[in-house]
Amino acid sequence: MSRLFISTLAILSLSACGGDTPEPTAPHTTSEAQAETRVETRAETPVAIAETVEDIGTSGDAETNILTSETIAAAAEPQIDTSAILLALGPDYADADLTNGRRQFRRCQSCHTMNEGGRHTVGPNLFGLMGSAAASSEGYSYSSALTSANLTWDTATLDAWIANPRALVPGNRMSFVGLRDAEDRRDVIGYIAIETAQ
Repeated sequence: MSRLFISTLAILSLSACGGDTPEPTAPHTTSEAQAETRVETRAETPVAIAETVEDIGTSGDAETNILTSETIAAAAEPQIDTSAILLALGPDYADADLTNGRRQFRRCQSCHTMNEGGRHTVGPNLFGLMGSAAASSEGYSYSSALTSANLTWDTATLDAWIANPRALVPGNRMSFVGLRDAEDRRDVIGYIAIETAQ
């Protein structure tokens, strides 16, 4: 009863001072331990968000600093050293244009996926491609020509394959006509190597 009287008195005081009148609430029976937990949780939340923002970085442009689930997820993913992967491919790949590689790969993505555990479509999933034996992805039915070719997907073999798959392995089932420009092949191989790195 006294709590109700005190709440009513507080409401009347706020009204007299011109303050907003809050909705009357039922008395709470929160234990001290629950109250401390709630205070600790509220105190930790801004810190976690601040650390996430710090990890993502800011550019000074308000529009680009809006946190989305995609940017938070991207910040949480382990970042790979793309320059080390490109250098491992050879000196010719150090300057590979990955933006162009992504653009060139659009020709391939109608038949190939590259994500770990990705499904095979018209062509096999390419995850872990670099350095692997040709025709070795489990669950994909390769042509007998590619299976018996005894190839390893290094940069030279992949370059020849992307240039003209029918010339490298006559009788294979890949219908791709080839990518004639050497720089485009370099860029797409660099892009594939980074996207399929294990």
